[in-house]
Amino acid sequence: MKVKNLNRLEEDYRYCEDIIKRHSKSFYYAFKRLPEHKARAVFAIYAFCRLADDSVDNSSTKEEQELALNGLRQDLYLFEQQEEKDHPLWRALRDVFNRYDMSLQPFYDQLFGQRMDIYFRSPETMEEVEEYSYYVAGSVGLMLLPIIASEAAVDLREHAVNLGIAMQLTNMLRDVGEDYFHNGRIYLPMLELEKEGYTTKELDRQQINPGFIKVWEKMAVRAEALYDTFSEEIHYYDEDSQFPVLLSAQIYRGIIQAVRDHNYDCLKRRNYVSPIVMKRIYQETKGKVG
Repeated sequence: MKVKNLNRLEEDYRYCEDIIKRHSKSFYYAFKRLPEHKARAVFAIYAFCRLADDSVDNSSTKEEQELALNGLRQDLYLFEQQEEKDHPLWRALRDVFNRYDMSLQPFYDQLFGQRMDIYFRSPETMEEVEEYSYYVAGSVGLMLLPIIASEAAVDLREHAVNLGIAMQLTNMLRDVGEDYFHNGRIYLPMLELEKEGYTTKELDRQQINPGFIKVWEKMAVRAEALYDTFSEEIHYYDEDSQFPVLLSAQIYRGIIQAVRDHNYDCLKRRNYVSPIVMKRIYQETKGKVG
């Protein structure tokens, strides 16, 4: 029976690994370099976050989105009560919670962030952008912290949150066109756009002008500052996790430069870090943390 359960758990983790392999090649490229038990834990957490994201994005009406998100919240509550569904994701997460000193609050915060997308309102200020970013991405930093900083001698919660925010700002900077034309959302701060005279008319025409670039760069510089702080503090993380975690941050940071290299065209094209640049980032990061 024990062997059978171990085999099933292996399959459960493979289920989660397949999800991150399909949806985020950059995260998978970095986190697969963690020790196996840590990599699996990260894959399970990613699978949960993917499910949360899809519960909103794959539903066509607000009513369907509410039903899907409420169902997931109920599933999370059942997990909290030790009565989780008999499903690969929840079985894998139970193993993660048994192995690490996990908190459920960031998982609930993630669902709150998804609810913010159901009733989306464009952020007015950078502060509002970062508040939203905490719920959908900073919360993920808190989920991962017990796995990648299990021996930390200092409180790294704010640090982990800020890395998540940096990555979410990067998502926004990469996906301006997709967010607007496919989902009707503008994540750039509206007051900043207004100050620069950039309106939805220019966005409709896919215009990239100095005003747009100025607002885009303000967010980019903020994200890069958060990445810099993270890099400076990487030594607080578990030694076996420092390289993969810093690599994931540096690859994601590379997306910002990729947009710049394509003349800020984040309206008509999907920017990504090329394999050549990824290899260079790999070598540079290896030099920093050994």
